[in-house]
Amino acid sequence: MRSEDRHPEEPTADGLTVGRTAGLVGVSVKTLHHWDTIGLVRPGGRTRAGYRVYGDDDVARLHRVLVYREIGIPLAAIGRLLDDPEVDAREHLHRQRGQLAERISRLERMVGAVDRMLLESKPGIRLTPEEQVEIFGDDWDPARTEEAEERWGGTDQWAQYAERAAGMSREDWKDVAAAAEALSADLATAYRTGAAPGSEVADALAERHRAQISTYFDCTHAMQVCIGRTYVTDPGYVAHYDAIAPGLGGWLCEAIAANARAHGVDPESAVWE
Repeated sequence: MRSEDRHPEEPTADGLTVGRTAGLVGVSVKTLHHWDTIGLVRPGGRTRAGYRVYGDDDVARLHRVLVYREIGIPLAAIGRLLDDPEVDAREHLHRQRGQLAERISRLERMVGAVDRMLLESKPGIRLTPEEQVEIFGDDWDPARTEEAEERWGGTDQWAQYAERAAGMSREDWKDVAAAAEALSADLATAYRTGAAPGSEVADALAERHRAQISTYFDCTHAMQVCIGRTYVTDPGYVAHYDAIAPGLGGWLCEAIAANARAHGVDPESAVWE
């Protein structure tokens, strides 16, 4: 052990001890000793007690060494860059920058490839967040898929959805989005024109709504009733349907209930089955 390491708290009016310097620049004391031994960075000052310390110029040199090392320059080459007046440091840095830019580009391509692999291996929608917004609209939040998985990931219906979604192409999802948009428009028209829940028009729309849900999993009339209840209790759904037509969520809930009753299901006691 070197004498300067035995007294890390020695007064350092003329500079920093090895331990404090190591902490300042983020390397180990062992690394500083090695760089001292090979002549890369030698502490040039001394305390009043005679211990060797690093001055401002030494610390500045250390930072330059760290930058060069970070971009992949060997220690021997770093020494030449710092000490040889014949070496053009800027030219060397430009060359290293080009190599770094190429490496970054290669790593970005690798990250993209890994992201695609993760997407392909994940059950459910095999679309990037950007593609989801493009297909489902600007108000679509890709986080909804993650939230749905957290909420229903252990159910048979989620397993069915994941299996079906995994086989759907980008064009299939476009068709699903177009069908959902058309249904929303027709629901709004029926609501605005006074179609009563239980009417032929409302029942037909309720069946289209159930068929749309069945794109993802087999939806019974009882399940549809449970879903319909959320259109008046869940703030997200209420806002969604209100944006199409104020009050539409409540009307759709009633239309689903009336249609379920016509198919032998009591909407008041319906459960998820």
